[in-house]
Amino acid sequence: MSEPRDLNRRVLIRSAVAGTAAVTGLTAAGLAATGGPATAAPAAARSRTATLRWFGTSGWRIDVNGRTVLVDPYLTRFPTGLFTGAFDPATPLRVDADAIGARVGGAETVLVTHTHWDHFNDVPHIAKTVPGVRVLGTLTAYHLALASGVPGGQAVPVKGGENLDFGDYTVEVVASLHSRNAAYSLAFPGVRLTPPPPPQTIGDLPEGDTLAYQVAVAGGPKLFFMGGSDFVERNLTGLAPDVAMVALPSAGVVHDYTRRLLTALDHPRVVVPVHWDNFETPLRNPPPVAAGDAAKLDAFVAAIREASPRSRVLVPAYDTPYTF
Repeated sequence: MSEPRDLNRRVLIRSAVAGTAAVTGLTAAGLAATGGPATAAPAAARSRTATLRWFGTSGWRIDVNGRTVLVDPYLTRFPTGLFTGAFDPATPLRVDADAIGARVGGAETVLVTHTHWDHFNDVPHIAKTVPGVRVLGTLTAYHLALASGVPGGQAVPVKGGENLDFGDYTVEVVASLHSRNAAYSLAFPGVRLTPPPPPQTIGDLPEGDTLAYQVAVAGGPKLFFMGGSDFVERNLTGLAPDVAMVALPSAGVVHDYTRRLLTALDHPRVVVPVHWDNFETPLRNPPPVAAGDAAKLDAFVAAIREASPRSRVLVPAYDTPYTF
């Protein structure tokens, strides 16, 4: 593409850029993020906890009372040139079944925030290989799932406003927004109103509208997940999560992003920055992040602490259990 390298990667998607600088699970450079495996937040006066594992980008596994929920489970992590300045929208889609494997376990619910490849790529494979799993997402996610061979009974279209009861947990669907790049635009815009031909390349997976989700554990914490670094402020009012997974801002075009976000969420007890890692590398700790994005992560954590000084900040490591 003809744009300068830095603009190109930000125009394409909100992610981190190439590099080898690393951020460990509980620290960022110069930052003392607190918490740790099984002790990230106290569960006093609660009868039930949830254990979370980060899959990189905005991907998560949530375990509650022997039941598993996934959020944006992208585990294949293949190169597209995004982190080298040679991005290719015609990069073929592929699935690494071994990387997915036991990480998803017997998941029963998959929550898709939007349908860019780094959020949706592995979802059809999971839906077709894990018995009975259901996939919640936008109408675009529904049609792309059907096009990818997912049985219609397993795909659940949602749009925001739904509050679905699964017994041990509920899922509140929140209409949201995708990240904006420095040109005030976004990668691969568009929706799918009917099932398209089976997607073959990353360019066949458009943004398709964006959702956020709040998973409320019965007798336990409320967990908020976002997959893009923009939001509808009014839609967050009243959610008041205990733990919020919030995306690193991609550019400075969203007005007062951090303060508005944390105020709307009523200053969660724990704030977890996500979507700052290089997601085109294998899922190994320490998570890779370029020097420039490490600085942006540090600045984001500092902004979180300024906007919400009572919140604890947890910078996660891959595949590490955090119990709330």
